[in-house]
Amino acid sequence: MENQIRIMTESELRDIVRLDLEMIDVIEQAFVALAGGAVVMPPILSMDLPMANGEVDVKTAYIPGFDGFAIKVSPGFFDNPKLGLASLNGLMILFSAQTGLVKALFLDNGYLTDIRTAAAGAVAARHLAPSEVETAGVIGTGVQARLQMQAAHLVRPFKHVLVWGRDSVKAQACAEDLAKSLGIEAETVTDPAQLVAQSQLVVTTTPARDPVLRAEWLHPGLHVTAMGSDQEGKNEIEAAALARADLYVADRVSQTEKLGELRSAIEAGLWTAGIPAELGQVITGQAPGRLNDDQITIADLTGTGAQDTAIASHVAAILGDSTAGTVITA
Repeated sequence: MENQIRIMTESELRDIVRLDLEMIDVIEQAFVALAGGAVVMPPILSMDLPMANGEVDVKTAYIPGFDGFAIKVSPGFFDNPKLGLASLNGLMILFSAQTGLVKALFLDNGYLTDIRTAAAGAVAARHLAPSEVETAGVIGTGVQARLQMQAAHLVRPFKHVLVWGRDSVKAQACAEDLAKSLGIEAETVTDPAQLVAQSQLVVTTTPARDPVLRAEWLHPGLHVTAMGSDQEGKNEIEAAALARADLYVADRVSQTEKLGELRSAIEAGLWTAGIPAELGQVITGQAPGRLNDDQITIADLTGTGAQDTAIASHVAAILGDSTAGTVITA
């Protein structure tokens, strides 16, 4: 029996995959599945390549009841812009959960990862941010800074967004893009402390190895989502902030204690609260979430293979029996 494999390019995927409420719901269900305990998700294969100023991550997960599972390869080579190339690229391979045969190859150059990561930020905001958000702030100026704010706006429609980045020109460009895409006021600030002080929802989207958000800046009624720390050595939030917050939530504890913000707090001896809650547990009610709008909450997102399987499976469902892409017989 011949096996047919559908190959989709980034441009073809961009035509059919959108960052919308449906996508946020898809990624939320991945967190729910993780909370159920039956997901098979091995540790992230992470390779740091300092000699090439690069890194490669491989993530996967099997979710019971899904027709397929994805393996995602995500390289980041940060000197590429000097060569006229994008820093990030990658692909997802979708396998049949029944036979193990390859069903689809998504040559997305990281687009699906960008979408599912932003959707995960929105899931965190939906369940942990204050019920009303007037001002949101983003620390960082790249693709994810834009997408995180667009996703958060879908679940907490704020009226004002603040942007801070080390490069003021890039920060201004990011603010202008957000003003246009969201139809709201957007401006840059020169001090990240000012951004945090004025915001009820803050997302950090940097590859920082030294904190860009300090514990002393936290204030009642603030939610912070940190999504940039996904490898050993990265650290966006000062370790003391996790202890100061009323609630810290991990996407996956086994990952955040090695790759995320929790790792820094543990190494500093500042985490004494035991095993933290995971986002899926908050969604399902297995663990308490935000109890009132005055609390300080932090979500630590390192990215999970379950999210990759969820979005790859969703794309396959959208495609159905269509003739989109290129189909080969293997």
